[in-house]
Amino acid sequence: MLNTFIGDLGHLSVIVAFVAATVAAYSYFMAARNQPLGETDAGWLRIARTSFLLHSVAVVSIIACLFTIIYTHRYEYYYAWSHSSNHLPVYYMISCFWEGQEGSFLLWIFWHVCLGLAIMRFHRKWEAPVMAVFAFVQLFLTSMILGVVVLDMKLGSSPFILLRDFLVDLPVFKMNPDFVPKDGTGLNPLLQNYWMVIHPPTLFLGFALTLVPFAFAIAGLWKGEVVKWIKPSLPWALFGALVLGIGVMMGAYWAYETLNFGGYWNWDPVENAVYIPWLVLVAAIHGMVLWQRSRTALRTSFVLVIASFLLILYATFLTRSGVLGNASVHSFTDLGLSGQLLIYLLAFVVLSIWLLVARWKSIPVSEKELTTYNPELWVFVGATVLCLGAFQVLFTTSIPVYNAFLGFLGIKSNLALPADQIAHYTKIQLWMGVLVAFLTGLAQIMWWQKNNKETLTNSLAVPGIITLLSAALVILLVRYNKLQMTPVYIVLLTTALFGVLANLGVVLTLLKRRVALSGGGIAHIGISLMLLGILASAGYSNIISKNVSGLVYSKEFPEDLNRDNVLLWRNESAPMGGYDISYTGQYYDVPGVPGYVNKELLFRTDDEYKALARADIKSEGKVFYKAGDTVEILPENTYYRVEYKEKESGNSFTLYPRAQVNEEMGGLLASPDIKRFLDHDIYSHISSVPDPSKEKDWSEVKDYTLAIGDTIYLNDYFAVFRGVEPAHETAGLGLTKGDLAIQGDFLVFGEKKQYHVHPMFVVRNNQVGRVSDEVEDLGLRLTFINVDPTKQKFTFGVSTTQKDYIILKAMEKPFINLLWSGTLLMSLGFGMALVKRRREARVAEAKTPAPAKVKARQPKPQAA
Repeated sequence: MLNTFIGDLGHLSVIVAFVAATVAAYSYFMAARNQPLGETDAGWLRIARTSFLLHSVAVVSIIACLFTIIYTHRYEYYYAWSHSSNHLPVYYMISCFWEGQEGSFLLWIFWHVCLGLAIMRFHRKWEAPVMAVFAFVQLFLTSMILGVVVLDMKLGSSPFILLRDFLVDLPVFKMNPDFVPKDGTGLNPLLQNYWMVIHPPTLFLGFALTLVPFAFAIAGLWKGEVVKWIKPSLPWALFGALVLGIGVMMGAYWAYETLNFGGYWNWDPVENAVYIPWLVLVAAIHGMVLWQRSRTALRTSFVLVIASFLLILYATFLTRSGVLGNASVHSFTDLGLSGQLLIYLLAFVVLSIWLLVARWKSIPVSEKELTTYNPELWVFVGATVLCLGAFQVLFTTSIPVYNAFLGFLGIKSNLALPADQIAHYTKIQLWMGVLVAFLTGLAQIMWWQKNNKETLTNSLAVPGIITLLSAALVILLVRYNKLQMTPVYIVLLTTALFGVLANLGVVLTLLKRRVALSGGGIAHIGISLMLLGILASAGYSNIISKNVSGLVYSKEFPEDLNRDNVLLWRNESAPMGGYDISYTGQYYDVPGVPGYVNKELLFRTDDEYKALARADIKSEGKVFYKAGDTVEILPENTYYRVEYKEKESGNSFTLYPRAQVNEEMGGLLASPDIKRFLDHDIYSHISSVPDPSKEKDWSEVKDYTLAIGDTIYLNDYFAVFRGVEPAHETAGLGLTKGDLAIQGDFLVFGEKKQYHVHPMFVVRNNQVGRVSDEVEDLGLRLTFINVDPTKQKFTFGVSTTQKDYIILKAMEKPFINLLWSGTLLMSLGFGMALVKRRREARVAEAKTPAPAKVKARQPKPQAA
């Protein structure tokens, strides 16, 4: 039944949120206009606060309406129909909320609301000018989900549009305007992952946090307080870098767990669009710290803080305008918002440049001359290296934008993204890593030492010597294992080790001195460990599934698939590197049952999301379903059980890489499974499986007439016919009184295990039917053909087909844990720095002689 109330309420809430943001932006502007920092017009401030609170309530209402539509399966709405389905668990319904453009904009708006309320609570002195910027941003963002037409121009895309209005040309809606589909199209299979629940909110919180230091910087320029904005905004900048960095690495880990290219970073344009502003924000933080310590780099801080937010807006334009086309697997489809996004970006670019130019001469410049022995020089150089690295990625990633702009001007462009993007970016970014690793160690030592040649030499001697010895040892070990080390690898190894050892030495020294750590040293150790992890795992990833059979699996396969994969027949062991491995069957995910359930235990029904238990389904000694029970299953993915056994030690483990044949998504969608060791990972994914959509090529049926206890030989196997029994546990056959169902009971002896096979003979409505039973492991199918009750003989048909198989790729990723542990250390370092700076800001606020004043509006004199 069509329900338009919830959508009308949601759309009304969007309009209220937009209007309230507009009123809040104007009111905050008027409250701060012509007033010194800390003083505001009381009347305008009251209107501004009320408007922003109303905006906040409206945003919560929008979220509640949209999630209700998804959760209650209101498929009359296009958003619910296109992103969800009946059988998604609740946590994936949450993912559906932000899978679409409108939902992700709403998530971004929500985080801005939370941050805006925090600014109102904790930064009263800066509230009016900072919140004017916040509300102005919210005005633009809420316009993206308005979905109204003004003067023949579409303003935003509404998440509450009805399906009949979106797909207006479909014949079904012309015949029945109130038609509601029974199910939705579902969530993209690659997004059905727990990371989809936590990664986007983290990333969008990172996006939102870049607005806080930007708003303080703009407020400082506006109010002429070009120095005071640093102290309150630095903790927010650190928080933003922490969250955005975690978001970027979450995406990398998600790619490592889910995608099948064997890595964690593919230099996809959308990945780059997030990586770039994070680098610039980290560089901005270094500039802000320099100003607090030695009153230098203030102009740089302004430029970089503003650039980090503008680059977030540029990333939004890249991912949502459709300009990337097929260049990225992450980009959204174009919803006709390109013009709005461009206006949004240009508005803040113009505002920022105008204010910077107007105040540029008033921004203090340090007259201190920086020499080789000034740590400020090397911190500044480090920030410059980060910016140059960001610029290199930005320049190449923006090639589709150049082409689109030139095309708009009528100029044909031949620019194209590099054919091998990984090689293109890596050759520059590796050297950036070299410089960053070296500078983190050098600058950190100089930061805490006296600035003269003698003390610097002594401070560098110990970590330098240990670094060289450690690097030499690692190089010898690599060469001993007959691996090559290129010059750039040697340099990166040496500098990364120096970064770890130098920063570790500083941290230990400060602990001995009982000096409070700022977190910088911890973060730098983490970054250096990340570089070592990248070097080891990417540079020395080893394919262990080489095809040593001498056979070409298929001429239709690409060369690397035939070369770098192993063919595994079901239940047959095969050597692979230092392991003997075997593929032992297909499994399904059954909600409520730990692990996975063997497909052989499930009898599929007409409902693809339901099956019948053919035997008790147990896990860890507990019975979850008894034979004959109806079982809820998630059939989108098949998990392939692969057993690994080490040849030397005999230790074994089991992996469950998953795959789905999805023609709409380009064929086989495979996600790896990973066995983690301390010093390496075994990364395994499915490269090819038999196409389940094609009928199996069964041999001609061979009949056997058997008495109970007879044995038949089937190729390499034999089966014992143990008897016939009533088929009591056959729910789904629709048996009624007078119908009959019996099943044969066979015990088939395979190479390694025995199989119970139960072909069924059914008489229903005076018609004979047969339900075959199949042993996929052996490629056998048994059919109960006939019964001769007088002779107590039973006829069965046996046919065979090719055995089940998979083609598997497996890689060894050495020391990849250095990357993930380095990420955790980097995050810890940012967190420590955040706590310290926040504490300093509170102390500074406590020393402020008087609270912020609110200037009451003076009444106009009245005529006598």
